[in-house]
Amino acid sequence: MTITSLSRRATLAAGLATALPWRGAQAQQYPERALRWIVAYAAGGGTDTLARILGAALSSRIGQPVVVENRPGAATNLGAEAAAKSAPDGYTLFSADNGTLVFNPALFRSLPYNADTDFRPIGLMARFHLVLTVKQNSAFTSARALFEAATARAGQIDYGSPGIGSPHHLTMERLSKETGARFNHVPYRGAAPALNDLLAGNFEAMILDLPSGAEYLRSGRVKPLAICSAARHPDLPDVPTIQEALGLGGFQASAWQGMVVPARTPPAIAERLTAELARAQQDRAVAEKMRSIGLEPLTGGPDEFRTLIQAERAIWVPLIRERGIVLD
Repeated sequence: MTITSLSRRATLAAGLATALPWRGAQAQQYPERALRWIVAYAAGGGTDTLARILGAALSSRIGQPVVVENRPGAATNLGAEAAAKSAPDGYTLFSADNGTLVFNPALFRSLPYNADTDFRPIGLMARFHLVLTVKQNSAFTSARALFEAATARAGQIDYGSPGIGSPHHLTMERLSKETGARFNHVPYRGAAPALNDLLAGNFEAMILDLPSGAEYLRSGRVKPLAICSAARHPDLPDVPTIQEALGLGGFQASAWQGMVVPARTPPAIAERLTAELARAQQDRAVAEKMRSIGLEPLTGGPDEFRTLIQAERAIWVPLIRERGIVLD
């Protein structure tokens, strides 16, 4: 070995020796400024409210502001792209849902982000319960009656959704597949216009998420037939589960969200965020705020997050491909 190569190795070793302590110190000093939390939905909705509740709790723990930045559009792709291309320094957080991480890779031929390699999971945050509903004056009083009619009168019963590829749409497609029913899908651009038309009686049925529909369910302006969760919901104790109503053993579906950061975020910083998110979720006041708007706190760190993604992909990706659902 030459003196030159020895010198080069010594220089490299010295550089690593100085870099590693610097990185450790950087993680200890983090955060030194405000954090940006990207939300791929408009302000005022359930996703935005969730980020603001948890952001306020995080802010009080880490001693820095957490500023929500709304980047709605393109089925969460605009927000996901902005998060994926941000500096991996721990100062950009992103609310990633099953649309971003499970559905979109199957719905789109190409994406401006890679769901597997562009994000580092931090922790799960919340579950949005989904309820099968019909318009107020509907003649249907049970889920079974609705689906039997949609089987007998294939394609003649309309249902609305917030859009093609939304959890609401895909859940109805899954129910249709498993029961043999066939509805006519009426997609909208978002939950609000779809809900407005359901309230107006312009179509028969809709899968509604609790944060969007709780007020109308309580007032009776929308009629619930079944909930898509594994168990009945305490706010809707008389509403059966899909498993009970349609005899579909093991059926459950929901919209869910977790926090991710750019993939190359340093492990020490990511671990700090995981720990602080978990502590924020353990705060009773935070959990009560989430439940008050129809959200169920969903806990779990990076490992649980990855397990959920894989389990969901095993269900939804084959459905999307079999039904030929595409968004580009």
